Amino acid sequence: MTSTLQEGILVGCGNPLLDISAVVPLDFLQRYSMNEDDAILAEDRHMPIYGELVEGYRAEFLAGGSVQNSLRIAQWILRQPKVAVFFGCVGEDRYADILKEKASSAGLDVHYQVKRDVPTGTCAVLITGTHRSLCANLAAANNFTIDHLEEPGNKALVENAQYYYISGFFLTVNPPSIMQVAATAHAKQRPFLMNLSAPFISQFYMAPLLAVLPYVDIIFGNEAEAQAFAEAQNWPSGDLREIGKRLVALDKLNPARPRIAILTQGCDPVLLIQQDSVQEFPVTKLAVHEIVDTNGAGDAFVGGFLSQFVQGKSLDVCIRCGNYAAGHIIKNPGCTYSGEPEFVE
Repeated sequence: MTSTLQEGILVGCGNPLLDISAVVPLDFLQRYSMNEDDAILAEDRHMPIYGELVEGYRAEFLAGGSVQNSLRIAQWILRQPKVAVFFGCVGEDRYADILKEKASSAGLDVHYQVKRDVPTGTCAVLITGTHRSLCANLAAANNFTIDHLEEPGNKALVENAQYYYISGFFLTVNPPSIMQVAATAHAKQRPFLMNLSAPFISQFYMAPLLAVLPYVDIIFGNEAEAQAFAEAQNWPSGDLREIGKRLVALDKLNPARPRIAILTQGCDPVLLIQQDSVQEFPVTKLAVHEIVDTNGAGDAFVGGFLSQFVQGKSLDVCIRCGNYAAGHIIKNPGCTYSGEPEFVE
């Protein structure tokens, strides 16, 4: 990195979760009525998963939660601490201590809201071959409240940021907080970025998603998430380019900055969809033996993108760095990295 960035230039809000990750047989998923590559919220029937992973499988504990992952990756690439600030809610327990330690050691400036009577959220990451299935028990993460953002120190952090990133997952927790951050970004004419996050967000949380979309300058998603959005809107869902064009064309509060959609599709090219163009960015295909864990690849893509975006780099550099970060993360367990970043513009 050449120049020094303002501390706290990037603010993110999301669900801080401790990932409990393990390789499991396919019948483990079937016992819990889960499919490969699922991303779901835990119901009562899923609650035994977490203990079973710890007791019966070689489970790893990894710092998780989509936005926190993306910001950790951005920090790794930037090599300058406290460029990114993260807000989310945790319990007062050992899991929260692990999360804070892992996030802070990555250079992230975390400002957790702490709820003493609820445990820190966890996410079971079930790895079957090259597939990974996620089952999140939000617990404390679900208890985030807007008054945390209104505390003077935190309010100043939000006001002083130049870039804002929030996951679709956070729509299940506290839409008023998202709308407040979005309104701040809009009032200050600063970029507000968001992620479709998972098909279930479009299926069950479309109303709050549509409420925030007019503020969104850049929307990220993968092919399954984009298709779920299209189906929920009764759009034709076969053509990812067409879905992207329609996403870009939805109402926007600041027409001077037209919306951009960035859609990933695994090892197929990333689509950059703008008002009047669709560009493709090829992804370097990995050999099967190089793929350790695809969990976190989408988060890493956004982290790589953000690391360049906050430096004012062009969209093509941002996307190439996103692809670099995703390719690196796939070779490591969870959303973790190893060694020094080697992205070259």
